[in-house]
Amino acid sequence: MSEAQKIMMAVAAVFVIGFVMVGLSKEEQPIEQVEAAAKIRNNVAMQTMAGEKCPPKIKEATGEQVFFPSEVVSDKETYVTLKWVGENADKGGFKNASCTLHASLGGISELIIDDKVIIKKKM
Repeated sequence: MSEAQKIMMAVAAVFVIGFVMVGLSKEEQPIEQVEAAAKIRNNVAMQTMAGEKCPPKIKEATGEQVFFPSEVVSDKETYVTLKWVGENADKGGFKNASCTLHASLGGISELIIDDKVIIKKKM
């Protein structure tokens, strides 16, 4: 067997071993681990959706653009509430804004700006 053939066989063996290792690592995970991963994905999805939907609604209602919430309140399963503190309250902006998103509704369920309810959906 020539040196080139030996090298090709070694490379092929590495690929086979790699495929076997990936296949073995994909075995079933414990139910607790699967549930924990699902909860984390759900929480991330809710926060991402709230981060995409709330700022445009606040800008529409106040004319002020918001970026990063000052506080995030969540039970990590069913709802997430993002809260902002306005920077231009003396120039016609807002003082406080709160936007709640419930996973079961798939959108904003409550938007409160300066104690004025803008959106209120029942579950």
